[in-house]
Amino acid sequence: MSEPQPRLWAVVGATGTGKSDLALDLAEELRARGNPAEIVNADAMQLYRGMDIGTAKVPAGERRGIPHHLLDVRDVTEEAAVAWYQPLARAAITGIHARGGDAILVGGSGLYVSSVIFDFRFPPRDQMLRDRLEREREERGNAALYARLTEADPLTAAKVDPKNGRRIVRALEVLEQGAQTHGAALPDAPRLWHPSTRIVGLHVDRADLVPRLDRRVVRMWERGMLAETAELRAAGIERGTTAARAIGYAQALAQSAGEKTQAEAIAETQALTRRYARRQVSWFKRYAGIEWVSPMSDARDILSE
Repeated sequence: MSEPQPRLWAVVGATGTGKSDLALDLAEELRARGNPAEIVNADAMQLYRGMDIGTAKVPAGERRGIPHHLLDVRDVTEEAAVAWYQPLARAAITGIHARGGDAILVGGSGLYVSSVIFDFRFPPRDQMLRDRLEREREERGNAALYARLTEADPLTAAKVDPKNGRRIVRALEVLEQGAQTHGAALPDAPRLWHPSTRIVGLHVDRADLVPRLDRRVVRMWERGMLAETAELRAAGIERGTTAARAIGYAQALAQSAGEKTQAEAIAETQALTRRYARRQVSWFKRYAGIEWVSPMSDARDILSE
């Protein structure tokens, strides 16, 4: 009888639902059973060095000796793009499988998760074209470019936040290269990249999740969000195209610059976090075959199913 194929797990869900803890529990239980499981990060902001408090990154000393991949692999001055991330994540998973272990992909960045677990292909980049579109966006604003995208590709426009300039520019960049559609969204009937994939979603009722998220933001400031942001400013976060806009860090930067009070920075971060959590839930609900569990679920019960 042939050996069972190593599995790819995906632990997903809204921010603040306990994904990291469950991933650690799963990995620990698998290892206790002789499976050398390892964890792969799928949180876009945890890719960045120094962005720890605001992303709830598990400290190195609390990872229970379980190898983690794709944490702290980008400087805050660098762009973290899903097309850059996908091959690295898949290479990490392939390496874990080659060592005989299950790979546990964990995170709430929907497009990043989808790019790994589904047969997801990205169109090419054209830096000169992108630079021209970025200049046009600076001159005319997001609304003008979004209107153009809506006219050219209404299906993609419906999936892009009108305030997300980076996504609008990327969609137009692809279209102007001759593609019929942007396509950087979850396909209607996606095929799995790895045949032995199991998707576990963490669910918390919104009535319980909202106060939980609000408390989490307050704790971020109590634990040193401003001091961490000051260190990131020294590292050049304001020159970056992605990190400086991260929820919490953008507000802490505004507070540091005297543009917001601490109360205003916290309140805005809470509101944006709640909105982000809603988008995450909507994204992962579309996954066929996802198994929703409670944060209190026992890893042994999940493995026995």
